[in-house]
Amino acid sequence: SFYEDLLSHGILKPLTAPIEGMVVKEGLCNYMAPQGMSSVVKYYLKQSAGADVVYEQHVTRISLRDGKWEVFRKIGLPELFDIVILTMPVAQILQLRGDIVNIINESQKQQLEFVTYSSRYALGLFYEAGAQIDVPWVAHYITDNPCIRFISIDNKKRNIESPETGPSVVVHTTVTFGSEHLDSDPAEVQQLILSHLERIVPSLPKPASIKCQKWRYSQVTKAVPNCLGQMILHTQPLLICGGDGFTHSNFDGCIDSAMSLAEAVKSHL
Repeated sequence: SFYEDLLSHGILKPLTAPIEGMVVKEGLCNYMAPQGMSSVVKYYLKQSAGADVVYEQHVTRISLRDGKWEVFRKIGLPELFDIVILTMPVAQILQLRGDIVNIINESQKQQLEFVTYSSRYALGLFYEAGAQIDVPWVAHYITDNPCIRFISIDNKKRNIESPETGPSVVVHTTVTFGSEHLDSDPAEVQQLILSHLERIVPSLPKPASIKCQKWRYSQVTKAVPNCLGQMILHTQPLLICGGDGFTHSNFDGCIDSAMSLAEAVKSHL
């Protein structure tokens, strides 16, 4: 039903472009988001009947106060909440300070510490309108390069080519490269990726701008074991955590955890 809804509103579309090197699994259908994955999130926020969304709030501490949760952030005053749902990477849940440290029992802590993530870098190359990228594919999985795993001509993959909009290229590094350079200087990492990219696609023109993004928690390699998509840390008031660390790292995994979280929260209202 989620796919039907998103497809009917044009948020998702079937992936029809040829992807070189992609492992095609029988019976599975792949989709892409023409306006980017953030459009999926924005679509659901619009369905939320007026949720007040606040971005870029770095939570540092969660403590109990007068039957509510007092949530502290890096900048700004703390706020009180009746229910707190945590969906950040599991490693970041374990980094939170305050009463939450003692609320997570030993068994839960062991389960949460079991979770592991791959790390990688993503590189975006953005071009002026009219720039030509002459390759016979829209995306390519690379198997024989120590640095680069995936290259996508992103506007072609999303099927949104336009003479008014410049093309863009997205590059993902291998997991090994990501872990080896996790704490390296970002400028050096960017130059390394670009040098490998030039060897793989020497015909690429010079981009107008480049963005290099470290993705410390890329995909879940080991999820919380024997879990139903969420974990209740405290019941009154409710403190619960979920996300792909409790299922697996794709859209289905996120939906499974979201549904499990929603049912758990509803039963506590």
